[in-house]
Amino acid sequence: MKGLLRRACVLAAALVAVPFAPAHASPAARPTGCDAPAPQRPGTSVPHTMTSGGRERTYQLHLPNGYTPERSWPLIVAYHGRGNTGAGTEAFSRLSTLPAIVAYPNGVVGTGDGERQAWQGAPYAAAGVDDVAFTGDLLDSLEGSLCVNERRVYATGKSNGAGFTGLLACRMSDRFAAVAPVAGAFYPGTREGGCAPKRPMPVLDFHGTGDTTIPYAGDTDRDLPAIQDWVREWADRDGCRTRTPDEVTDPDITTSRWTGCAGGAEVAHVAVTDGGHTWPGADGYSGGGYTTQTIQAHKVMWAFFRNHQLPSPPR
Repeated sequence: MKGLLRRACVLAAALVAVPFAPAHASPAARPTGCDAPAPQRPGTSVPHTMTSGGRERTYQLHLPNGYTPERSWPLIVAYHGRGNTGAGTEAFSRLSTLPAIVAYPNGVVGTGDGERQAWQGAPYAAAGVDDVAFTGDLLDSLEGSLCVNERRVYATGKSNGAGFTGLLACRMSDRFAAVAPVAGAFYPGTREGGCAPKRPMPVLDFHGTGDTTIPYAGDTDRDLPAIQDWVREWADRDGCRTRTPDEVTDPDITTSRWTGCAGGAEVAHVAVTDGGHTWPGADGYSGGGYTTQTIQAHKVMWAFFRNHQLPSPPR
């Protein structure tokens, strides 16, 4: 964890000195959205509507302070947990404090008790809804209307939304440079036995060892894997050669890392001792149980994201 924390601390200091320093697009690779006026004022979060798969879909869009179409910006897509919303995830995650465009899409009401929105791959997801296709449509829309650095697009999520990022890692490795699930619900529908990403996928996973909603040790009744097993599968899939010694940050953080992976990928797992079904560092309610303040997930994942981008397209 020391390595990740060091990178996060360096980043935090840099953000104080230079609030926003997005990557610049080269003239030859200028995204089409860089020629479009911003759809809202920089520094604001605004709900938007679009059509995907013949269905009206919604998302919350945050533009960072200083957003200008003269520069290309990283994009983070953050998926809420079951029964939550994009706006609710924005409220506790602090992702909108990062120097990036952040989209918080909303799922479709699924099955089970209550009118709870959910994502594809979970047993309670709405039947017939293709959220992978929706994600592709959302990226196309955002990249066509905003100055997005298409090599620096990332996915994160909480719980059911985190599980969905596992499915995206399998199917959309050509669009997402890295994923960072938090308290992930990795149901069989998100794991795909034939998962074969087009490129090695960098993965950073967060999970509390005291999570009673999605148990750290797994849940055979719901066919949920042990979290460490899920992470090791990604290390194997990415061809990682070395597991470095675990790094402990008192009082409650243990980080496992796999390096020497194919294509420059990296796999890391942050375990929060006795942590609940929560978002590390959340400044509001993010789920039941203990919420660590030793780290802030958004800063740690940003330090990780900054190290990974999609390969340059062939000339």
